[in-house]
Amino acid sequence: MIRNTNSKPVFRAIFALLLLCVANSAWAKVALHDVRLWAAPDHTRIVFDLGGSVKYKLFTLENPHRVVVDIRNAYGKKGQYQNIQGKGLITAVRTGVRNGKDIRVVLDVKGAIKHESFTLAPNAQYGHRLVVDISPTGKQVVADDPEPQIAQIVVPDNGNSGQKFTPSLRVVAIDAGHGGEDLGARGARGTKEKDVALAIARRVAKKINAQPGMKAVLIRDGDYYIGLRERMARARKHDADLFVSIHADAFRKRSARGGSVFVLSRRGASSEHARWLAQRENASDLVGGVTLKGTDSTLASVMLDLTQNASLEASFDVGDRILSEMGRIGHLHKRKVQQAGFMVLKSPDIPSVLVETAFISNRKEENLLRTSAYKEKMANAIYKGVSGYFSTYRPMSGETVASSGDNLKHKIRRGETLSEIAQQYRVSLNQLRSANRIRGDMVRVGQVLTIPTDS
Repeated sequence: MIRNTNSKPVFRAIFALLLLCVANSAWAKVALHDVRLWAAPDHTRIVFDLGGSVKYKLFTLENPHRVVVDIRNAYGKKGQYQNIQGKGLITAVRTGVRNGKDIRVVLDVKGAIKHESFTLAPNAQYGHRLVVDISPTGKQVVADDPEPQIAQIVVPDNGNSGQKFTPSLRVVAIDAGHGGEDLGARGARGTKEKDVALAIARRVAKKINAQPGMKAVLIRDGDYYIGLRERMARARKHDADLFVSIHADAFRKRSARGGSVFVLSRRGASSEHARWLAQRENASDLVGGVTLKGTDSTLASVMLDLTQNASLEASFDVGDRILSEMGRIGHLHKRKVQQAGFMVLKSPDIPSVLVETAFISNRKEENLLRTSAYKEKMANAIYKGVSGYFSTYRPMSGETVASSGDNLKHKIRRGETLSEIAQQYRVSLNQLRSANRIRGDMVRVGQVLTIPTDS
């Protein structure tokens, strides 16, 4: 065997080849395919669609206010981005070549702004992206959602005059799923989940706002993206009594069909419980205005448990009502309320449900979701469930909920006992047994009990 004792030329060749590859990689230009704008009430998002990963520099200028984004080693067609219309905080978009190898994008803005930026790897819908979010500084706002008119009730005063007062409001946060560059699921005919969800959400909000004593807050009222935890935060900001998230389901099997309703799973509740407990220094308004700051861990945990259990019990109630109404207008994928760990359902103190209106991946149901008539029917089903919940639901609170009128009904859920139900409604166990002709303590899930009233 003859050995090559001089390996230096081989190593030099390999090293030169590696340098050439690195150089070619550094010199390879990346295409800027498109610039897209999404305007939300409190911020504007700019998305740069790119042919690969890039390095960039972002800074702001004043007099006039503008944002400058330098995308290094990039190229685009001349005049390709000159017809982009301004949206939200952005009045104009200008592009040019810098140093013969970079693209400079100048965003003319309405005033002083703050910004955040990040890159995203390709997914099923898009390639490489650079995302820039800008929002106004200080108290300046872009365009707030108009507040709905609160119904005023006139009470006669001795038949001569009337006194106006504003009733106590029940606030419902209506969350249209997805938005902006997040299309959600997409049907065979190109129907986008984000559009269907918003159309139904607006209809539900309109019905709620038409009722005295009720007010709807749209978490998003346009085509823009909102983070999942931000949706929860906005509901809490508006002191919402209920959170309803609207979606359109999809599955790889086109035959899957029907609507369904979800509430938070026990596992999801447990993880959120741990998160809030860990952050209790900042949880100043979680449980009825009682701060957890400085609270003993065991006591804080019990308080959180009480809050979550009450919210989950209420979520099941409103979920059942919505699901029942949905069953009147179409097929149900699941006839019972389901549980899952969806992020938007994790508010510990706000009853929350997620409504899958139909399968957008099913051709027949996609066609239904494209019609105004079906959207109206679905919105009405959701509204009726919400309205019924506020009209007759009595939470597990320690309050005396039986009245001197008609008897209250209670549907037994999994895990409930007769003694717990008696304690919940502040009646004796014997009274509860007698009113329902029950001997012993055996009850079944789904059984409807009559709650006796005080005589």
